[in-house]
This record gives sequence, C-alpha cells and structure tokens, in this order.
Amino acid sequence: MIVYLEKPATYDEIKRASEEFGTYIKISVDILRKVAVIGGKLHADEERLLLEKGSKQENIWGGGYDMKSGRIDSQAVINIRPGKGNDSMEILDPNIRKNFLSLAKKFLK
Repeated sequence: MIVYLEKPATYDEIKRASEEFGTYIKISVDILRKVAVIGGKLHADEERLLLEKGSKQENIWGGGYDMKSGRIDSQAVINIRPGKGNDSMEILDPNIRKNFLSLAKKFLK
C-alpha cells in the first residue's frame, strides 16, 4: 500500500508500506518540499502521487529501506536522468544523495 508522508512514518504506516515486498520498502522523496511516499511496487507510482500533490519531477528522488538491516539505499529507475547528469539508478550528485538519505532516514526511522 502506498502511504503519503509529511512527517515521520508511524509503525502502522511502515507496516502497510511493507505489504508489497515484506522487509523492503520503496521510498520516493521530494527533497525540496520535504515530503515522501513509501510502499507500492514501483517508484513511478510514488512519483505520480507526489506530482499530483504538487511536487516537481526534478525534486523527486527514489530509493529503498531494508527493514532487517536498517540500511537506506538511493537506487531507483526514476533517478535515471541523463539530461540532468544522472545517468544511473544511483543518485550521483553527492549533495542530492545526502539530502535524500537524510530525509528518508527522518521519514523511516
């Protein structure tokens, strides 16, 4: 289930978001507006919800949260943006990656 977040996720929200993959949760974050969406099969579904809520695509970055290890990654298909210098699923810009990881940690821990 996809969950829209403006503040840190509750236990129940994390539980609902983990229904798709068990111990792994996909997360997409608008690093400018500081909002996130967790859960679902595709980062693109999360991105679409953020766009509907007023986010701009250039501010949305994706990754995932491994609930067993507590590790947050910054890899998602939505991160591939050759025109913006990001030709990888990984967030290559160190400042954007740091901002994404900081916000993801805030929402998930």
